[in-house]
Amino acid sequence: MIHKIVQPDGWTAPKGYTNGVLASGKTLFVGGQIGWNEKQVFEAHDFVGQMEQALRNIMAVVFAAGGQAEHICRLTWYVTEKHEYMDHQREVGEAYRRVLGKHFPAMTMVVVRALVEDGALVEIEATAVIPD
Repeated sequence: MIHKIVQPDGWTAPKGYTNGVLASGKTLFVGGQIGWNEKQVFEAHDFVGQMEQALRNIMAVVFAAGGQAEHICRLTWYVTEKHEYMDHQREVGEAYRRVLGKHFPAMTMVVVRALVEDGALVEIEATAVIPD
């Protein structure tokens, strides 16, 4: 096993993320990805569409490094509107599973006032550990 999920005894199981991941291998740090395509064009202007594209962008970098979704240990999400996430959790979950399947790494979400790129509603950064 490359990655081990760490869950303290007695803690309630988290939903949609993991409290801790223990990993060994080559560490890949993926810079914040937003919801535009490889040509830096926004095809989606809604939260769920941009979130799915940002995850696809992360996966493109992970694949380019020789990794797979299950090698992602951590995701940090920066969102401009908490309610866009909260009000669309079903759609968010469906889009997430289309890209990452049922792999749920350690995650953090931070609400920010704005993102650097005009039109961006979400930015997601990742850390992956790819087997040697």
